[in-house]
Amino acid sequence: MLIKTIRWIALIWIAAVGTAQAQLEITVTGGEEKPISIALVPFGQVDEVKLDVSQVIENDLVRSGRFRALPRRDMLQRPVAPAQLDPGTWRSQGVDYVVIGQVAKSQDGYFARFFLVDSIGGQQLLGFDIPARGVDQMRYVAHQIADLIYEKLLGLPGYFNTKIAYVSAKGIGYQRNFALIVADADGENPRIVATSREPLLSPAWSPDRKQLAYVGFERGRSAVYLHTLATGQVKRLISEKGINGSPTFSPDGRYLALTLSFENNPDIYVYDLKNGSRRRLTDHYGIDTEPSWSPDGSKLLFTSDRGGNPQIYEVSINGGDARRVTFEGKQNLKASYSPDGRSIVMVNNTDGRYRIALLDAGSGSMRLLSDGRLDESPSFAPGGAVVIYATQGRNGAELATVSVDGRVRQSLRQTGGDVREPAWSPLIR
Repeated sequence: MLIKTIRWIALIWIAAVGTAQAQLEITVTGGEEKPISIALVPFGQVDEVKLDVSQVIENDLVRSGRFRALPRRDMLQRPVAPAQLDPGTWRSQGVDYVVIGQVAKSQDGYFARFFLVDSIGGQQLLGFDIPARGVDQMRYVAHQIADLIYEKLLGLPGYFNTKIAYVSAKGIGYQRNFALIVADADGENPRIVATSREPLLSPAWSPDRKQLAYVGFERGRSAVYLHTLATGQVKRLISEKGINGSPTFSPDGRYLALTLSFENNPDIYVYDLKNGSRRRLTDHYGIDTEPSWSPDGSKLLFTSDRGGNPQIYEVSINGGDARRVTFEGKQNLKASYSPDGRSIVMVNNTDGRYRIALLDAGSGSMRLLSDGRLDESPSFAPGGAVVIYATQGRNGAELATVSVDGRVRQSLRQTGGDVREPAWSPLIR
């Protein structure tokens, strides 16, 4: 039983080799058939701010696949304030929306003032001042602006001012060193938050984005750890005999759902972060693992082989009988709900290839989003419009994203190594 457990849990868990410090390089393919035409005019900026703020905003929007940006060389005017903008000029170039702005000093540091203008009617749709204490915060300000524009024009929450956590490693055999890394959603500003000579697995964000839970090993024995990002404090929560794995925070941040096997077979438990108590939720001779909370915290998805092969099941947080959710494909693993609870993303194996699939929670219909042979660890972006996952690239494992309609794909490649186990942070407003 233990050998069987390791074989299909390891498919989702075990990370390989890579350089922890390298920045992720993004390549975009596909896009909307009729993307929104937009112009991101270079912002007026004080000399201290070296970052091209409008370029960061443009990169965010264009990489989403839903926008087409007018090249700067084709801009006939470069206003920084609404009074300087002539809507007719932009209309003549086929531009639907124009973003203008400037970065200036404030009493407390700096701020970026921006405006979103509809070139058709000349109407100002957005206008904000966004503060920054120092120049090092201007990239986050740019991501915030991109989020605001994305939500205004598409009606969906933006996801650019978020974080991703992932696992990287370098070395071979006994020289292998693993690192848990946190970076901006565009791959910039990677920061190592934990290192180990043994695997680091299954990072999971707290709802307030202040902590990461993950699985680590010490002399081959697994444990679930809690890392506070601001202080670097690490607390070992659980290290029972056998499997300690797949931690995931409840939507209110009070509990972790996780897999433990110290009592019998691997089962799903709920751990109270306040008092350390735990409650066994499933009790079956099969292997139950990879829990994921529903958006309202009332139930959990999990992977189980109780029917012979790994499939997705759902159980109430109060316990009781589990309901099988997936029936299409030989195996389905590592599922999680979309933020609105209407869809479920998972790893599907139908023909010997492990690909990312999306299940309609209402109808039960499933469609494939990726086309790799060993895709794994899917995680929804805030808002649910995009999924991040790990895949096998030409030079090893890399991260990738795909829109839920399958049209837009991004490759987040790290030069010289593998990266896996991606987890997208919540959006903090």
